[in-house]
Amino acid sequence: MIAAFSQLQIFLDVATEAVLAAGTVLQNYWGNLEAIEEKGRPGDLVTEADKAAEAVILEVLHRHVPDHNILTEESGQLGNQESACLWAIDPLDGTTNYAHQYPASAVSVGLLIDGIPQVGAIFDPARQELFRAAKGLGATCNRRPIQVSKTALLEKSLLVTGFAYDRRQTTDNNYAEFCHLTHLTQGVRRSGSAALDLAYVACGRFDGYWERGLSPWDIAAGIVLVEEAGGLVTAYDRSPMDIRSGRILATNGLLHSPLSEALQTVPPLASWV
Repeated sequence: MIAAFSQLQIFLDVATEAVLAAGTVLQNYWGNLEAIEEKGRPGDLVTEADKAAEAVILEVLHRHVPDHNILTEESGQLGNQESACLWAIDPLDGTTNYAHQYPASAVSVGLLIDGIPQVGAIFDPARQELFRAAKGLGATCNRRPIQVSKTALLEKSLLVTGFAYDRRQTTDNNYAEFCHLTHLTQGVRRSGSAALDLAYVACGRFDGYWERGLSPWDIAAGIVLVEEAGGLVTAYDRSPMDIRSGRILATNGLLHSPLSEALQTVPPLASWV
């Protein structure tokens, strides 16, 4: 189901209010953290800033859409689980960066309707950049329209990726893909924030992005941004994206087939040693 444009605009305004409110919280905590904890996996951090930002987002959603379903990184499933509307929330995507005062983190709020991402807002408090999109309404950065890049050749592209928290325990850790595509492109970056990676694909700063080990709250908002900016989002093999699979391939569309093919023909990691 795709909601009416007027309804999507209302939901987009709610998402915008939520990310901006959470962004203010993150700005206030920047450089003032007192409690940094691991959530069971090495490197998977949570701080008082994550929790305070999430609380602000939940207050906004409970006020505007009290009958909706909510999935958050810190609190899990909340609200009306029978609702067709599911808000996927990451109050601080890039917590490790934030904890080290490395300015690459964001608030991400996405809305799925019947399992399809249809509204997204991402706010980068360090750069004061607000990315917004809704199905059929286009994508913007600070209220100005954005589009994906026009790079058509893999060797001319700049890509971005990330590494999952379980990379130390599994051989399916994206290291081989990173090495392989670094050789095939002008470069591969690793920002540490999936939300910003997708936002940057949407506005043309990156030509493509892939990653594994993700959760719906990491990518729900960014998927809408990329698609509304003219890009393409699928599984690695170009089949329809399953947001719960943990894997994503997002590009400007022109690079989608060559990047997909490259990901499926990666030499074993041992060959790079």
